[in-house]
Amino acid sequence: MADTSPRTSVSTDADTDHRDQRFEGGQLGIVASDSSDRSKDKLDQKTLRRLAQNREAARKSRLRKKAYVQQLENSRLKLTQLEQELQRARQQGIFISSSGDQAHSTGGNGAMAFDVEYSRWQEDKNRQMNELRSAINAHASDAELRIIVDGVMAHYEELFRIKSNAAKNDVFHLLSGMWKPPAERCFLWLGGFRSSELLKAEDALSQGMEALQQSLAETLSNGTLGSSGSSGNVANYMGQMAMAMGKLGTLEGFIRQADNLRLQTLQQMLRILTTRQSARALLAIHEYSSRLRALSSLWLARPRDSA
Repeated sequence: MADTSPRTSVSTDADTDHRDQRFEGGQLGIVASDSSDRSKDKLDQKTLRRLAQNREAARKSRLRKKAYVQQLENSRLKLTQLEQELQRARQQGIFISSSGDQAHSTGGNGAMAFDVEYSRWQEDKNRQMNELRSAINAHASDAELRIIVDGVMAHYEELFRIKSNAAKNDVFHLLSGMWKPPAERCFLWLGGFRSSELLKAEDALSQGMEALQQSLAETLSNGTLGSSGSSGNVANYMGQMAMAMGKLGTLEGFIRQADNLRLQTLQQMLRILTTRQSARALLAIHEYSSRLRALSSLWLARPRDSA
């Protein structure tokens, strides 16, 4: 007989509900699992990006370290070269002093040391000018140009400091311009270039230099050392030499004032012009001196008649 009691119907419905709940629970579990997988994938992508960023930062750090080490090595080689040149200069000075001319040896060492420093300064200046030229051609920003321009100005200040020290050792070497090529020596003014923006100051220094030369000539020409060699004439001669030495001592001051004028001219130029105009002006000054050096090289290499 078929069992049609209500209890059987309830049991069947309960089993159906239980199966539905298990199915829905399974679906929820699948959804939760998918959400967890997506979160895990998202975390993995963030981790991968972070690892990639760390690797890139490490690579850049290695490149910076390599460039820094290379820069140190270049500086070390340049320092070694300068030390060798200075050592050769000292050896030449010792050789000269062994002949009995100690004063000439000391002055020669100072002149050669300055020539070495000036040559190094000129190489650094050429490098700076190449950097400035590249920045202008690449249309660099004013902020970038200002950094380079300030570096050039600091480099000029270093030159004037080097010249000030050299003037104390051998002021005549600076005035003669033997540390410059022949064509540049033709336009030399008190151991350097003319600061034509401040003509009145130039005129004052030029007139002062002319007055010193005339006064020195008068001091040396007044009176002569008699042939008898009397004590009076010797005393007069020594007095004249002492006065002449005192006048020559002012030459160092003229060199220092001329370099101060040159520096002030450059500084005033930077105040008047814009950063980009200042950069072009510094580059033009450099090009002018470079062409004078090239002219000197061509002049020295010119063919000469054997007759």
